[in-house]
Amino acid sequence: MGHPGGAGSGRLLRLPLVSRPTVPPGLIVVDKAPGMTSHDVVARVRRIIGTRKVGHAGTLDPMATGVLVLGVERATKLLGHLALDRKVYLATIRLGAATTTDDAEGEVTSSADPAGVTDEAIAAGIAVLTGAIEQVPSSVSAVKVDGKRAYARVRAGEEVVLKPRPVTVFRFDLLATTRTDGAIDLDVMVDCSSGTYVRALARDLGDSLGVGGHLAALRRTTVGPFDLRVARTLEQLEAAPGLSLDMEAAVAAAFPRRDLDRVETTALVHGKRLPAAGITGTYGIFDPAGKAVALGVDEGTSAKALVVLNVP
Repeated sequence: MGHPGGAGSGRLLRLPLVSRPTVPPGLIVVDKAPGMTSHDVVARVRRIIGTRKVGHAGTLDPMATGVLVLGVERATKLLGHLALDRKVYLATIRLGAATTTDDAEGEVTSSADPAGVTDEAIAAGIAVLTGAIEQVPSSVSAVKVDGKRAYARVRAGEEVVLKPRPVTVFRFDLLATTRTDGAIDLDVMVDCSSGTYVRALARDLGDSLGVGGHLAALRRTTVGPFDLRVARTLEQLEAAPGLSLDMEAAVAAAFPRRDLDRVETTALVHGKRLPAAGITGTYGIFDPAGKAVALGVDEGTSAKALVVLNVP
């Protein structure tokens, strides 16, 4: 007879299942390096933390660096609801040349010596571009034209002229001015609404001064409630994989808070409406244990769950 459990016994040898470590849901805030697309960052983070359920909120151009917010596992449900409507950038605007892309990666289309441009003229030009303005996005932006991205149409050889749209530049501060032969570099801080193109500010400032302008460098320091203080480079993440904020910290940071008792929590996760909270916009809903169970919104005198995040 064969050995029990061996080949001669006719029994299958059952090996214990090896379960992959589960990644908890939450947000990872990345300090993106230059030369990478936002999709490149997502692909790298998927490999680092061992899950395909990673998505990003908003995008950063390959030349730009700084804050990029990623959702992991169930936290990807948060991404479409995050109030990322205000962003802060540090940028360098180069006066003296216009480019096809309004940034340093494009071909120069015109140039002019900006030596005669005064500091007073620069300050006046910045003032005009501050506040509520109508801005024409860059022709190589991700704005869709008849269902196709503008940059894709430009690459296909089409002429693209986008319509102006309202944006708000809350602050446009000049931090330093460097004059060299044939160029003036302006280091600026821009605090603006979502949808504002800093490269378009560079283009429009150069146009208004008659010498052309483009974006030479861009670093995003803040997106909504998230800034560089919680951001890590991909190298830092690789050395110590982990979340920047778990689900509870992410919801608490990004939304107003509503706490429920046990009965209210049970009713909500079973699809029932609750009395309105009196909170404007989307808010985070927490159970008695402090777990984030849903995102909710008031509709008249009642409240409903927009997204259920966790079933107690």
